[in-house]
Amino acid sequence: MNIDKLREQLKIDEGIKYEIYNDHLGYPTFGIGHLITEKDPEYGKPIGTKISEDRVNEVFNSDVQLYINETKKIFSDLEFKPDLIQLVLVNMCFNMGAPRLTKFKKFIAAINDEQWAEASVEMMDSLWAKQVGSRAERLRDIVLQQAN
Repeated sequence: MNIDKLREQLKIDEGIKYEIYNDHLGYPTFGIGHLITEKDPEYGKPIGTKISEDRVNEVFNSDVQLYINETKKIFSDLEFKPDLIQLVLVNMCFNMGAPRLTKFKKFIAAINDEQWAEASVEMMDSLWAKQVGSRAERLRDIVLQQAN
């Protein structure tokens, strides 16, 4: 998997904010889509608190590896899937988290069976696709490219 391409894709999809803000679901977040947890020193700080570029990069590096590992728990053969499919799967896991991604049973089955057209339909048949709009469409189009 091209980690640099993944990182660039996530920066575009998530955006970069050097302050604490509420994400579209109302959760405190900063940097490149980093959901603040109790383990973070930023936990409990007010919306608008400034975050340094170094801290954003540190957390992003950690998050990318975390979500690659989380995606591997769902797709144990991740490294054997086409590179672009790997990027889509990690992007989706980064965006919604592994617990939500595991609920995409038909999508997961289609990916595992390399039924790319079916997988593209299943990923769009979700609240997630409605919430993220053009991101889901772009990722769907990447999956569909595998079918051709």
